[in-house]
Amino acid sequence: MTTYIYETVRTPRGKARPGGGLADVTPLTMLERLLDALRERTGVERADDMIVGCASQNAEQGGNLARTAALTAGFDAPGMTVNRYCTSGIDAVRTAFALVESGQSRVVVAGGVESVSRVPMFSDGGPLWADPAVVDRVGSIHMGIAADLVATVEGFEREELDAYGLRTQTLAAEAWAAGRYDRSLVPVSDLRHDEHVRPGVTLEALAAMGPAFAGQDDQDAIVRRHRPEVGELRHLHTRGTSPSLCDAAGLLLVGSGPAGAELGLRPRARIVGTATASVDPVTMLTAGQLAVERVIAGAGLTPDDVEVYEFAEAFAALCLKFQRDLKVGEDRFNVNGGTIAMGHAFGATGAILVAACADELERRGARYGVAAVSGAAGSGSAVLLERVA
Repeated sequence: MTTYIYETVRTPRGKARPGGGLADVTPLTMLERLLDALRERTGVERADDMIVGCASQNAEQGGNLARTAALTAGFDAPGMTVNRYCTSGIDAVRTAFALVESGQSRVVVAGGVESVSRVPMFSDGGPLWADPAVVDRVGSIHMGIAADLVATVEGFEREELDAYGLRTQTLAAEAWAAGRYDRSLVPVSDLRHDEHVRPGVTLEALAAMGPAFAGQDDQDAIVRRHRPEVGELRHLHTRGTSPSLCDAAGLLLVGSGPAGAELGLRPRARIVGTATASVDPVTMLTAGQLAVERVIAGAGLTPDDVEVYEFAEAFAALCLKFQRDLKVGEDRFNVNGGTIAMGHAFGATGAILVAACADELERRGARYGVAAVSGAAGSGSAVLLERVA
């Protein structure tokens, strides 16, 4: 069975703080709005399943939000909410692919949602965050500390990180001005753009920022116990080279070829394959790159065959490492900016990146693209797309 993406929709990304553009919008409302948009664009009113990624499944994001949204939006689908931290949205797409590819489902809605301003990070209180014995035993450090660890191990300098931060802000501002995100965007509550984008940011302003993750002696101590060979940890990442937190949602309509033909839909991209990977939870953030390497190799391709990379900017050091290791130039890597500039909405990010990948493949007339995310505790997932002419 061949699996296609037929439509992609996503909200703008609002700043995750009081007064942010989506702070007064519940995660349920975001999903309802996107289901309405899918219905308006495709005429589809039912699916064999609806799979939504969400990293903090409590309070307004608890109680199987996917099924709740299907019910309140009048969309006929069972609904399942999944959690693999930051990769939740892309893993929802991976699950939809597996269901369609195996013949178990014909049409699936997949994506993710996260309202960080309304349901804060770590508010689910799981042992990986809240039990000191578990934290110490597995080494579940803060993601920013893990990013500084990668920068230290890989030998990146502060100036290189700042230069990447400037690049992503500049490209994001240019992309929004050129309307490159319009294809999938669904305005919500009068918000029509990603709020974190800062046109006119300068290298001098980035260089003036202090380290964002210094002074956390307990976190540094965990790194020293688990990675004593590293030596002194250099705290190099700042607010300007770290992903900003935001509120957002994204959904994709995924289905088989025969199902799409029956519904009168034109496929936009074929899902060639997917992959997931894990690394130790201290190093943590390199798993997304490993998943990319696996999905490309599994398809019999090389990194040079991929023309569009949408890689979640889980801190600048991870992007520099990715580009260096896979020899991916700036003309193929996050060409419209990334999550450092536009925001990271945990469970929603993967779905937003897959949508951006499909959009950019069409804009360029390119063939292959990859979307990938690294997540907490050393997880990472990737999806490989082929544009359908």
